[in-house]
Amino acid sequence: MPKPTKAIQAAARRARKFKADGKAKGAGTLVGWNRAAQLAKGENVSMSTVKRMYSYLARHEVDKKGKNFGNQSTPSKGYVMWLAWGGDAAFSWAKGLVEKEKKKG
Repeated sequence: MPKPTKAIQAAARRARKFKADGKAKGAGTLVGWNRAAQLAKGENVSMSTVKRMYSYLARHEVDKKGKNFGNQSTPSKGYVMWLAWGGDAAFSWAKGLVEKEKKKG
């Protein structure tokens, strides 16, 4: 099973810190926060989870255009959850793994 990279782990930890600091009020679902916990710990993830990560991040890439995306003081909910799912590092990592699996047939 694939192991999240250090960059993915760091992104998830940042999201959890936003939550701990009260900067993530109303952001995400239990599934998203559970994913953040899993990624922050560096736990291996199944290919099924990698596919869900890729699906989530592909759907939510549009959130990058939202107000306060990337703002460290008052982060948008979209930014917080983008990080919770591993951020840019996870998007490229998951995409690569999904494409590699598709090529295998």
